[in-house]
Amino acid sequence: MPGRVYKDYKIYCCFVLNRLVSELDIDLYQDGLEGKLDEILGRGGSGLSKEEVKHEIRSNHHMTNKVLDRLVEDGLVQVEKEEGRYRVHITKKGVLHIRRYNEFYKEIYREQIRDHYRFRELPFLLR
Repeated sequence: MPGRVYKDYKIYCCFVLNRLVSELDIDLYQDGLEGKLDEILGRGGSGLSKEEVKHEIRSNHHMTNKVLDRLVEDGLVQVEKEEGRYRVHITKKGVLHIRRYNEFYKEIYREQIRDHYRFRELPFLLR
């Protein structure tokens, strides 16, 4: 019986960024998006809780922290802590990153993406 296949943290970062963009309810590939991002992000969406991130990547606490630490370090998300709760928000740099590299991630990680979403519908941005 084959063992569990562990995914690279980079694909988990891709999953998180795509989920955060989907929460913005925007067309990631629309013309002039870069000029609109300050206004879109300024509306202050609710972002995701740390638990929602953990659920999205379907991993443990350790991997969730590792992914979030990397995303923060790269400036792709901001994590706010308030009263012991964490909210994750995508940054302008994060939106532009996933817009630029989403096709690359879909090509390189095709099998891992298919495996990760085998029991639920593939998110629109990863189709």
